[in-house]
Amino acid sequence: VQLQASGGGLVQPGGSLRLSCAAFGSAVRIAALGWSRQVLGKEREMVADIAATGRTKYADSVKGRFTISRDYAKNTVSLQMNSLIPEDTAVYYCYAKLAKDYWGHGTQVTVSS
Repeated sequence: VQLQASGGGLVQPGGSLRLSCAAFGSAVRIAALGWSRQVLGKEREMVADIAATGRTKYADSVKGRFTISRDYAKNTVSLQMNSLIPEDTAVYYCYAKLAKDYWGHGTQVTVSS
């Protein structure tokens, strides 16, 4: 499985960004897909996850602001981030979970005025 993330950038507090990730591989359709983020010096944390069934889960810190979705035909997973706050600043990674975890390259999200 290979993952290619896009999106990210600089946004003002209260703004929105959308991250997308294309997943390649025959097993993607049965994988859980999601996004984690990491701030320098801190552990990587799960942000949002969507199972093959479509069931979603979110970190408490982003509930009500972020929405994860996946396109089963295109094998993509997206993260719509609204009402962004400076604490959302991090490098965001998309992942696919099967028997092992697969990670895409990180994309920087910076929330600052």
